[in-house]
Amino acid sequence: MILALKRLFSFSMSKRQKYHFLSQIEIMGIGSLTIVLLTAFFIGMVFTFQVAKEFSYLNATNLVGSVLTMTFVRELSPVLTAVIVTGRIGSAFTAEIATMKVTEQIDVLYVLQANPINYLVLPRVLACLVMLPLLNIFALATSIASSIFVSSILYHIPPSVFLDSSSISILDFVYSSFKALVFGLIISTVSCSWGLNSQGGARSVGKSTTSSVVTSLLCIFMVDFLLSYFMFHTSVSVFQV
Repeated sequence: MILALKRLFSFSMSKRQKYHFLSQIEIMGIGSLTIVLLTAFFIGMVFTFQVAKEFSYLNATNLVGSVLTMTFVRELSPVLTAVIVTGRIGSAFTAEIATMKVTEQIDVLYVLQANPINYLVLPRVLACLVMLPLLNIFALATSIASSIFVSSILYHIPPSVFLDSSSISILDFVYSSFKALVFGLIISTVSCSWGLNSQGGARSVGKSTTSSVVTSLLCIFMVDFLLSYFMFHTSVSVFQV
């Protein structure tokens, strides 16, 4: 992981590497967009149903928009997007590189004087750094839209009231994008590291893939807590007057 980060800042792409990078962009971005949007849509509906139901009992429906949008932008969208990408893309990164390792295709790259880090790892790292913040933005917009829809249909909260009560700021969007950027770095480096360190036969590919997903998720949740603590622990609560 450290080696990949060092080379990331001094990385220049050849034509073949640029093509590999663009193919990873397509796989991660376009290939993951549908599942990210669908998941964000239904998760947004579920959260809205639960939160608006409780707030309606307290006659505090004017706070629904504020609570939900803050939840989406600060935590739910970046973490949920990272979890989906880990399951879909991170596991694929590990399985592909691990298969190349156990079938000695990595050794062929050395024979051809092609560095496996530059050729295999860095295009995937860059693709995650570029696409995960973008996927996070799409997921956030979808979650808010589905939340407005459920609030309006089931609880008769006008969209104008929902949006007027929202208390998110530009800084919240910056923090959310930064979280997604960090999660993308974690997913790509952890999954590629497990792939490169695979040893043995085909059985080790499955073990490495499982280990990379578990490790990535644990790292995401732990780093999310640390980032949230330093970013938001001094923020003023929406319930304070």
